[in-house]
Amino acid sequence: MSKNTTTAPNENQVLRHRKEKAAFLEEAGVPLYSNTFRRTTHVSDIFDQYGAVEDEATLDKAGEEFALAGRIVSLRSFGKITFFHLMDRSGSIQVCAQRDALGVSEYKIFKKFDIGDIVGVRGGIFRTRTGELTVKAVSICLITKSMRPLPEKFHGLKDVETRYRQRYVDLIVNPRAKDIFLKRTAIVRSLRNFFDARGFLEVETPMMQAIPGGATARPFETFHNALDMKLYMRIAPELYLKRLLVGGFEKVYEINRNFRNEGIDTQHNPEFTMIEFYWAYADFNDLMDLTEELFCTLAKEVTGDTTVEYQGTPIELGKPWTRMTFYDSLEKIGGLTPQQYGDYDTAKALVQKLGENAQVGEKLGKLQAKLFDILVEPKLIQPHFIYHYPTDISPLARRNEKDPSITDRYELFITGHEMANAFSELNNPFDQRDRFAEQVKEKEAGDDEAHRMDDDYVRALEYGMPSAAGQGIGIDRLVMLLTDSSSIREVILFPLLRPEATGKD
Repeated sequence: MSKNTTTAPNENQVLRHRKEKAAFLEEAGVPLYSNTFRRTTHVSDIFDQYGAVEDEATLDKAGEEFALAGRIVSLRSFGKITFFHLMDRSGSIQVCAQRDALGVSEYKIFKKFDIGDIVGVRGGIFRTRTGELTVKAVSICLITKSMRPLPEKFHGLKDVETRYRQRYVDLIVNPRAKDIFLKRTAIVRSLRNFFDARGFLEVETPMMQAIPGGATARPFETFHNALDMKLYMRIAPELYLKRLLVGGFEKVYEINRNFRNEGIDTQHNPEFTMIEFYWAYADFNDLMDLTEELFCTLAKEVTGDTTVEYQGTPIELGKPWTRMTFYDSLEKIGGLTPQQYGDYDTAKALVQKLGENAQVGEKLGKLQAKLFDILVEPKLIQPHFIYHYPTDISPLARRNEKDPSITDRYELFITGHEMANAFSELNNPFDQRDRFAEQVKEKEAGDDEAHRMDDDYVRALEYGMPSAAGQGIGIDRLVMLLTDSSSIREVILFPLLRPEATGKD
C-alpha cells in the first residue's frame, strides 16, 4: 500500500474497504487526487437548455458532449451498467455508465469508485424509460477519492452537534443547510445594495481595541506582544463609526464581526455578525421608517413575499409595525402597574420572585429591563418597536428633550427576540463623560458588562459630532427569521462548540 492508503489497526471495516479500493486504483496507475480534468458545463446548464425537451430524436440530434464535474451522491450497479447521480454546486443529474461505452478496462476502474468520490464525466444526454434526463458517459475520471463514506441517504446526518461540527458533510447531504447559507449570502448582498443605494459608505473599523466600547458586554481579551499591551476583541464598532461622523462622513455602515464573552444558546453565539449604520441629521423616528422599508425589501428579495413563516407562525413584515413605549409595554403587555415597576423595592422584589438575580446597587432602570425581558419580550411575536428606554441602561443614547430620565432609543423585537437596537445619538461630550463615569462606578461595583471610560471618544465629541441616529441589526437573527431557523447555529457555518471528544471518527 502507498502512503495514501495505509490502514490503521483500529479502523472500521468501511474505511479499510475504501483504502483497499484506493490501493487498487493507485496500483492501476489512477491518481487519487487529480487536477487535469476541466469542466465546461454545470448541471443546471443542461436542465436550462434541455430540461423541457422530451423528444429523444431532438436530444440525439443535439449531439452535444458535456464535461461535468461533481460528487457521486447515489450509486446503483446492474452488472454491465451502473447509474449514479452526480452533484455539483448547481444541482444533480443522473449519469449512465455502461461497460460497452466506457470500455472494459475503464469500466473496471470505475467500479472501484464510491459514493462521495468526486469525478469528471464526459458524454451526451438522453432520457431513460422513466423520462429522467441522463448523461450517457463516454469517459469517467477520478478527481478526488473520498476515504470516508457519506451518511446513509435516508437517515442522513441528524445529530445536530455532528452537523455543526462537520458542516462540510452537512452541506453535502442536507439540501436545507445549503439553501440557508445561499440565502444568507443573498441577504448580506441585499443589505449592501440597500444601503449603497441610499448613499451610505461602507467602512471598516478595528476588531482589536484598546478600550472595548459601543455596547454593554463582557469582552474577550488578547495581548499584543510587540506593543506589550492588552487588547480586547470588538464587542461593537459603534464608537469608531461615530468618530467618522465627527470626521465628516455623514452616512456610514459596517458589516462587522463582534465577539462577546457570554453564554451560548439558540439565540447567542460568542462570535456573531451585525450591520451597524449611522445617519447624520436624522433621529430614531427616521430609523424606524427606514428599518420597516429594509425588512420588507429583504423579505421580498429573499423569499418573494413580505409575509414570512417562522416556526409555524406567519410574521407580517409588510404592515405598519407596532410602536410602543418601554413603560407602556410593561403595563399593556407585561401586566404591571406603575407602582410595581416604578418603586425600587417593589421592582426588586418582583424580579427576585420571577427567579432573576437582583444585584446590590443595581439601578431601577436595570431592574425594569429585567422585568421587560421576562414579562414582555417573549410575547413580541409580530414586529414591535419598543422605544424610550430608561437612561440608566442606555449610556450612549440621547436623552429625551421632554423627559431626561428616558432616551430616544428603541429596540426592535420579532418572534419574541431582539432584532435591532437603535437610538438618536448622544453628541454632548459633557453628558457623555458623566455617563461613562457612572458606568465605571457600576463596573467597580462588580458589573462585568458595564462600559469603560473612553477619553478619546469624548475628545472626538468635543470637536463636534452632528446630530445623528444609528442602529445595529443582528444579521444572524435576521437570517434565522428569513430562513425559518430556530437556532443561531443553523445560520452560522462554523458555530463555536466544545472541543471534540478524542477517539471519534
